[in-house]
Amino acid sequence: MAATACRLAAPLGLAPLPRGRATAGAAVSFAQCGSKLSRGVAVRATSGGESATEDVPEIVKAAQDAWDKVEDKYAVATIGVAAIIALWTAVGALKAIDKLPLVPGVLEIVGIGYTGWFTYRNLIFQPDREALITKIKSTYKEITGSSS
Repeated sequence: MAATACRLAAPLGLAPLPRGRATAGAAVSFAQCGSKLSRGVAVRATSGGESATEDVPEIVKAAQDAWDKVEDKYAVATIGVAAIIALWTAVGALKAIDKLPLVPGVLEIVGIGYTGWFTYRNLIFQPDREALITKIKSTYKEITGSSS
């Protein structure tokens, strides 16, 4: 093993470290190979006295609790991966569209026009706002199945 370490360290041309005492928690061994000194270092992690769970943020604990409550972890993981792939694909498509001449400008005009129409149709007058709020609440109840 020492000969192998010598062959691997020799091309680096590094000067050997001075011999000294090993620090606590680390064991250092030296081997002489020819005129060069090679070293093998083995480091062992030790417990600092504090448990790792004390340093975990509250949001991580909440996420772990939510994950533990999930019954079909395979389906949730599959949906998560599919969402990431869909987001990546959408970003790629938007970058490709953005490179085409005239298309970004036309889409911006269409977006401004639709925003104006939506505001006029649903937000300016109070009866229209109330109807929109009622529709949003009913759709939310349909999706979540809640009665609140």
